[in-house]
Amino acid sequence: MMGGTEPGIPGGNDRYFAALYDELRQLAERQLRRNSGLPITPTTLLHETYLGMAGGSAQFPDRNRFMNYAARAMRNLIIDFARERRARKRGSGFQLTQLDTSVSERVPEGELDVPQLIQLSEALEELSTHDARLAEVVDLKYFCGFSMTEIAALQGVSERTVQRDWEKARILLFGALQAPTDT
Repeated sequence: MMGGTEPGIPGGNDRYFAALYDELRQLAERQLRRNSGLPITPTTLLHETYLGMAGGSAQFPDRNRFMNYAARAMRNLIIDFARERRARKRGSGFQLTQLDTSVSERVPEGELDVPQLIQLSEALEELSTHDARLAEVVDLKYFCGFSMTEIAALQGVSERTVQRDWEKARILLFGALQAPTDT
């Protein structure tokens, strides 16, 4: 297991990516399985996440914060891919060719409810402004597929605390998703 790095140490994020590559790839697989219907591979999602994080200046003091940030970055990328796919279906972004180098890893096509996914993401972002820990539990449970035990270990709290946070977050998100929108 990798120890924490001091903020500001060059290459700290690269070292986390290298040390946690297999775990991050499993995280990408779970996220894509949960949001099937996107024609991207777990490897593509992981590498896009790496590119997005490598350009940033954020440094993570420990593995848990790094994993939480990576999970959130993957969720945001999935939503971006879903939006792009939806726009393409409506005729924008016409492409003549598309390079698919890893057909064996391809996630099967399925129906993806993009508006619902976007609405959930927006509600989750709103929740994170009020209670970041609740939003993190939803990210890790719903989008990443972690168990309550795994989430408790990542957050350094009891499994019962995670269960209470999960229930509270579900109630708050349900209320937010049921509220009428101004569109």
